Amino acid sequence: MKRKGFWAVTSLAFTMVFLNGCEPSTVTTNAPSANDATVATAPIDKPAIEAALLKIENDFPRVMKEKDGAAVRRVYADDAIIVYPDGTPGTREEDAKSTEAGMVTADSVEMADLKVNVLSNDAAIVTGRTILKNAKLNLPDSKPIDISGEYRFVDTFARRNGEWKVVSGISTRIQNMGGPAAAASPTAKTTPAAATSPAAKTTPAANDSPTMKAAPTP
Repeated sequence: MKRKGFWAVTSLAFTMVFLNGCEPSTVTTNAPSANDATVATAPIDKPAIEAALLKIENDFPRVMKEKDGAAVRRVYADDAIIVYPDGTPGTREEDAKSTEAGMVTADSVEMADLKVNVLSNDAAIVTGRTILKNAKLNLPDSKPIDISGEYRFVDTFARRNGEWKVVSGISTRIQNMGGPAAAASPTAKTTPAAATSPAAKTTPAANDSPTMKAAPTP
C-alpha cells in the first residue's frame, strides 16, 4: 500500500507538471502591450519653428538682389510645386535659374504681414505679402515689363531630414477694387516661396522665374 501510494502521488505530481508545461500560463499585468502602447510625441516648439521659417522668408530680398540661386535650391524641396501669379506652374530648378539670371529686378522688395501656422513639428504654413517697387520682369528679346505691385502668398513647409523645405508655394497679385483710378498699386508682391510671374515674385526660398522671386537662405 505504501508503495502504491508513493507511485500514485508521483504520478499525480508528474501529470500536474506536464500539464502546466504544455498549457500557457496566464499572467496578469498592468503594463501595456507593444500593440497597445501609445508612442509619446515630442512637444511642438512653436517659437523655434516660427523663427526658422521667418528667417527663410525674410531672406528673400537678399536672395533676389544677390541672384542667389544656390539659396533657392537649398530651401526648396526637389519636388516642390510652385504656382505663379499668372497661374503657370514652375519648378525649383526653373526658379533657381531665373534668379541667377536676374529675370526679376526691383529697387525695393519688402516682406509684410508674415504669419506662421505651425501644424506639427514637421509641417507649417507661412502667409504674407511681398511689395515690389519699381520692379521689372526682364525677359529675353523683350522690353522690361513693369511688375511693381503687391502680392499675397502662401508657402507650405515640411521638415525633411531635419531641414525645413518649401514643398509648395503660390502667389497672387492683390487687385485694387476701388476703380480705374485706383488700379494696381505701384507695389506688389508674390509668394515668398515662389517666383514672380510676369508680375509677381518667387518664394523667399526659391529663385525668380520669369515672373518670380528667389527664396531666402535658411
